[in-house]
Amino acid sequence: MSVKKSVDGVLRDLVMANRILAREGIIDDFGHVSVRHPEDPGRYFLSRSRSPEIVTMDDIVEFTLDGEPVRPEKRNLYKERALHGTIYMARPDVQAVAHHHARSILPFTITDLRLRPVFHMASVIGAEVPKWDSQAEFGDTNMLVDDLPKGHSLARALGSGTTAILRGHGSVCAAHSLAAVCFTSIYLAENAKVLLETLPHGEPTYLTPGEVEQTAQMLLSDLPMERAWAYYTARAGFAGL
Repeated sequence: MSVKKSVDGVLRDLVMANRILAREGIIDDFGHVSVRHPEDPGRYFLSRSRSPEIVTMDDIVEFTLDGEPVRPEKRNLYKERALHGTIYMARPDVQAVAHHHARSILPFTITDLRLRPVFHMASVIGAEVPKWDSQAEFGDTNMLVDDLPKGHSLARALGSGTTAILRGHGSVCAAHSLAAVCFTSIYLAENAKVLLETLPHGEPTYLTPGEVEQTAQMLLSDLPMERAWAYYTARAGFAGL
């Protein structure tokens, strides 16, 4: 069973998660990842507005679930805090959230192509990846999830799943840990890439719902997550920490 980490340990992991998702090409100069406070489920941690590849411990800010900083903060903050807070509100099981614009996912956000898992490592994305379109409720916007009504709408689209895509924008991933949200984000993008490479050759064979459930349960358990986290942290320059 995983050992509950201290606040400092969680913050270090959050810095690593930012660096990992940047190193793996999932998050670029934009995008963000957050983690729920390990001692107060009504709060979460997220960097100030900064490119993930250069996030440090000093950049981390503590927020209430409605996106307000717990302590006075003069630095610029991410506009899409509502995306994180509303998912934490809706999902007590979720401990980490990532939002990114991985390029392989974008074709699925702007067409009727269905993004479903085609190989076992991608089972963690869920049997179906719902698409959220802000137009349906909000009409023309700046396409950011920058207020609570949009955040709640996106959280409803995510439902009880681990992933959702945003029309013409990107994706959101939610999981029980930072290691799991990194793993899910990476394999969401990898699955999209494999699927796009396969489609010209014929109709893919998708994983069955039973395969998705059983394989995801195995992959998201402690041992695979520890192994994957060690691999990704080493690639991001944190080997031995």
